Amino acid sequence: MEKAPENASLLVRVASGDADAVRACIDRYGPLVWSLTRRMFRDERHAEDCVQEIFIELWRSAERYDPTRGSEATFITTIARRRLIDLKRKLARSRSVEMVDEEFAANDESLRHVDIRDEAELAQQALDRLRPEQKSVLVLSVHDGLSHQQIADHLSLPLGTVKSHIRRGLERVTEMLRASPGLGQVEEVAS
Repeated sequence: MEKAPENASLLVRVASGDADAVRACIDRYGPLVWSLTRRMFRDERHAEDCVQEIFIELWRSAERYDPTRGSEATFITTIARRRLIDLKRKLARSRSVEMVDEEFAANDESLRHVDIRDEAELAQQALDRLRPEQKSVLVLSVHDGLSHQQIADHLSLPLGTVKSHIRRGLERVTEMLRASPGLGQVEEVAS
């Protein structure tokens, strides 16, 4: 691979295999990546692992960077946010599996677990009946734990629109869940 000129952007140089550019990229964008990571993960151990994974993903994706489409900081922020969301989902799944395993080992109230699973299925059915834009903001808010502003930034939507989608989506899910315990017989509620 041909080495990029010294005056090329850091990511172009990283993509060409320039080790000095890798160190410079970490020095320049490390604080940005740490800031994003610490907002999502308070636990120092998880934060360190996430920062490492983000930079590894950045090295892998550096050749996709196009300086005509945006700044390096924007590209790095996008990669970091996507990776953080993936890692948060992965962590949530592993925690939920651990919690379920602990509950089964601690007591044998399997009927209680069936009720919880049924309620989760009903909630998922209600969520699936939402308009796509309402569903996506609710998933980002409730499941991924993003703030309204983070959702607006992630989806490139105005903050007021995000808040409206969340409010209307929650109202609609509540109406559907109250309408029928089986939800299968519920007609679509107009929004």
